[in-house]
Amino acid sequence: MAASPFEVLQKVPLLASIPSAELAPLAQLTRERRYAKGSMILMQGEPGDALYLIADGQVKVVLVGEDGREVILSVLGPGSFFGEMSLLDDEPRSAHVVAMSETLLLQLRREDFQARLRNSPEVAIGLMRELSRRLRRADDTIGSLALRDVHGRIAHLLLAMAEEEDGRQITRRLTHATLAQMIGASRETVSRAMRTLVTTGVIKVSRKDITLLQPDALRAIVDRG
Repeated sequence: MAASPFEVLQKVPLLASIPSAELAPLAQLTRERRYAKGSMILMQGEPGDALYLIADGQVKVVLVGEDGREVILSVLGPGSFFGEMSLLDDEPRSAHVVAMSETLLLQLRREDFQARLRNSPEVAIGLMRELSRRLRRADDTIGSLALRDVHGRIAHLLLAMAEEEDGRQITRRLTHATLAQMIGASRETVSRAMRTLVTTGVIKVSRKDITLLQPDALRAIVDRG
């Protein structure tokens, strides 16, 4: 049975500080949007008029170069949100967002979202905290891409993504091609590096998740560069 909009909003860290009595009316303002795998949800450059909360499924935030090459900025799953930047600065969307699986979103319109910010300092503070976290993560990613080899980049990415969950597991489904697009490497190189991590017992990979068996070994790889 699918979760109700209220239950979805309860699991979103951004809204965790809102009392249930206030969250229920906000849930009623959301609209469900379903997208098939591969669907374009948002396009870079288009006006931003809504915030999206992921109820189920997985999306990728991407930039596409003039040559068609795709760079994945992040992969988001249930409980995450996107589209907030355009609602705050009135600028066009800064990236494409594409459904990586069948995805259910809750859409919250600009007017309703901004009204909640004005009436709830807790939400405004939560949003600033999340934006700060994402900026720090972006800085960290840029540093990793510039200063580390492929093995170091993969180890850094796995640690960062696991940290967003329980510290040892990544439940988002990530193909080697996706990982390659996230760290700026070829799929073949990523496949070889991942195979080494598996055979040496550092990680375990299944169809559903990636488990970090030896996080300290990954940190050592990161430190080596």
